[in-house]
Amino acid sequence: MNQQATASQKTRAEQETENEANRLREQVDAALSAVAKRSPDEVDELQTSADRIERAARDLADALRELAQQRMAPEES
Repeated sequence: MNQQATASQKTRAEQETENEANRLREQVDAALSAVAKRSPDEVDELQTSADRIERAARDLADALRELAQQRMAPEES
């Protein structure tokens, strides 16, 4: 219940940042799995993993910037 209470208190930007961080973590895990296969047939999977990690990292960076702007806004008032 404590996690539910905490989750309901998060702003949209905080929730989005957490979601993007989790998505990046999942993409890194998938890439590590592809690396462990060590098969020449997995070259496409490695390329795809790299692309997905780049997108997820960009999305996380954007979410973090949005959160930073949101947190600065009350200070500017």
